Amino acid sequence: MNAHQDITAVDRIMDRARAAQAAFEDGATQDRYDRAAQAAAWAIMEPGRNRALAELSVKTTGLGNVPDKITKNHRKTLGLMRDIATAKTHGIVSDDPATGITEIARPIGVIGAVVPSTNPAATPANNIINALKCGNAIVLSPSPKGIAACEMLLGFIHAEFDKIGLDHDLVQMVPPPGSKEKTQRMLEQSDLVVVTGSQDNVRRAYTCGTPAIGVGAGNVTVIVDDTADLDAAAQKIAASKTFDNATSCSSENALVVVDAIYDAFVAAMARQGGALIPESGEAQIVERLWPDGKLNRSVIAQDADVMIDALGLTGQVPADTQFIAVETRGIGPDHPLSGEKLSRVVALYRAADFSDAAEIASRILEHQGAGHSIGLHSADENRALHLGETIPTCRVIVNQAHCFATGGAFNNGMPFSLSMGCGSWGGNSIDDNLNWRHFMQTTKIVREIPPVEPSVEEIFADYWADAGK
Repeated sequence: MNAHQDITAVDRIMDRARAAQAAFEDGATQDRYDRAAQAAAWAIMEPGRNRALAELSVKTTGLGNVPDKITKNHRKTLGLMRDIATAKTHGIVSDDPATGITEIARPIGVIGAVVPSTNPAATPANNIINALKCGNAIVLSPSPKGIAACEMLLGFIHAEFDKIGLDHDLVQMVPPPGSKEKTQRMLEQSDLVVVTGSQDNVRRAYTCGTPAIGVGAGNVTVIVDDTADLDAAAQKIAASKTFDNATSCSSENALVVVDAIYDAFVAAMARQGGALIPESGEAQIVERLWPDGKLNRSVIAQDADVMIDALGLTGQVPADTQFIAVETRGIGPDHPLSGEKLSRVVALYRAADFSDAAEIASRILEHQGAGHSIGLHSADENRALHLGETIPTCRVIVNQAHCFATGGAFNNGMPFSLSMGCGSWGGNSIDDNLNWRHFMQTTKIVREIPPVEPSVEEIFADYWADAGK
């Protein structure tokens, strides 16, 4: 198929999506939108299908592990369904006599979604459910390695659609093989673009001429201070760092530990399978992890034994090692350990005290990961507030396993999502977790009300008292 035929094929898909969305919206009810979302959710959550998607995802991408993919597919989708269960996305959503304004929920139209290979089923499912809940059609552009999982997911969704009489064209994907040209055409033809993945894709989305929501790069930094419960902190960090072999953008990439409890924390970390690589071994890890200046694919998102062998650490770390922490001081482009590693490797920094730890963490995030999130293990609530007021971040995750908490958890109030907006720090238009509200717009009915007009004196009296007239 030549380039012209490729573009024509994308245009046909977008036309079908637009027609299907118009029919979906015509005469719609909240129940119709809810049933569509439930159909897509059950398509990935049904245990047999979930396992098939997890196994295919790991087989075709080489990233992560099957048990954790199953857990992620289930919990992320279940949490999303909890979040949207009572959300009103059709008809009148608010009516305020005081302002005279009535808000009516309206679909956006056709959503174009670019999704990554790290979560080739969970991320597209999240986008699909949100889109359908708000009355939209959606067209997906998966990464090349994620195509097979995306095709399988859409097959499962269409099977569920057949049970309730929904049009398959509500959920489609760019025809494989993927290409930048086809994805670009999809972006240009959509009504809203949602991009999770590489920063190149995010930048392309923001410049495609279509309203866009992109999310920033992860490079999670976590501070462990002198008031922390060290065993609890180590347990949570280990669970988070190793989950799905560190494929999540919310996996810890740097630990900043204050000097007073540094040795005790290293011991606690060892009890959780975290092996310390002293600063003298840093160069060896960097050489193996970035052999040609790029992350080593034989280490990225691999099981612990594969990672240990690829880094040349067999026999040098304990047999029960689940992840490694490499002592380092460097931050910036000449120090790759300070960036995202997508592996069971975390950089370990020693800080003089909490103030120094906050400064180190800020420098790391300004190098990479600004806006995304920072973790804190501490018993001092004021320290969380300090980070929230001074660090370039949209989330401060306190005393939690970071990758489970950032994207929503059953024991915190964040929306369940696999896409974290990073605000202006991360070059994004949103600072929240991507959620159903981003897939809906409203029309306002505006009525006349009695005027509410203050006098000039009411507005400026305090200012005049301070500054003079």
